[in-house]
Amino acid sequence: MKIKWFDKPQKHDYPAATSYLSLTMSQGEAESIIDELKQADITEFAAKDIFRASELSLLGVSNSHVEQDTAQIIRGEKLSPLLLYRNKINGKLIIADGYHRLCAVYKFDEDAMIPCKII
Repeated sequence: MKIKWFDKPQKHDYPAATSYLSLTMSQGEAESIIDELKQADITEFAAKDIFRASELSLLGVSNSHVEQDTAQIIRGEKLSPLLLYRNKINGKLIIADGYHRLCAVYKFDEDAMIPCKII
């Protein structure tokens, strides 16, 4: 099954990423990162590599957001690219937006190349 992607993140992805990032840093720092992400080019990484770098667990199929993204893939609808941030302090990759999409894609193909913006 071919997974379809938008050419760029959707407008609502940036506020979602800001909200998530502001849990682990100041609002100003989060907003600065988002400003940089808006300017970043799209690149691609394999789903399995994003998981390994982020050190996150794969969400189960019973997660409602993963189910929604899985249904979108099955219907042939486009998904939004991921927004990623490399934490310079601890070296971890933070999935600022797109964790549920990543989990849904991984279920279909762990080697799938996922478009991302990363800084």
